[in-house]
Amino acid sequence: MNGTAEPAPINATDAPTRIRPSHYPEPFAALMTGRTKRPLGDLFNIKNFGVNLIHLPPGSVSALHHAHSRQDEFIYVVEGHPTLFRGNDIFELAPGMVVGFPSAGLAHHLENRSGVDCVILEVGDRSAGDSVTYPSDDLQAVAGPDGNWQFQHKDGKPYE
Repeated sequence: MNGTAEPAPINATDAPTRIRPSHYPEPFAALMTGRTKRPLGDLFNIKNFGVNLIHLPPGSVSALHHAHSRQDEFIYVVEGHPTLFRGNDIFELAPGMVVGFPSAGLAHHLENRSGVDCVILEVGDRSAGDSVTYPSDDLQAVAGPDGNWQFQHKDGKPYE
């Protein structure tokens, strides 16, 4: 025991949403309009992996099409029917379905093309030294020593 009080259990939908809707620079941040993330793991001081409850209203996306070099990701569909884009494949998902994205794997993202809300539970590790490629966009990201993302154009020029 470290003498610090552990946070009490809560209902996931009562967790506060992330204050900043997206870490992407503009114009990419605007593409995340509508998406909300509730960083559940952070509430409990989880350090080695992240857990997010993601709400995707109709017409919204989970992220830009991307692939991590070192970090694994996993999702569980709680509600709705999101469309998964992974590599060149497209999958229609349903509640109860799961999918994993190993590091150095295929680029992926979700879109809500349905007329109802989608809710996704997202889990990802926080391996140091990660970088992210965005094959459809002039963007790349590198995790700094502090864990914060540094975004650059593909030619290495930083976004302002």
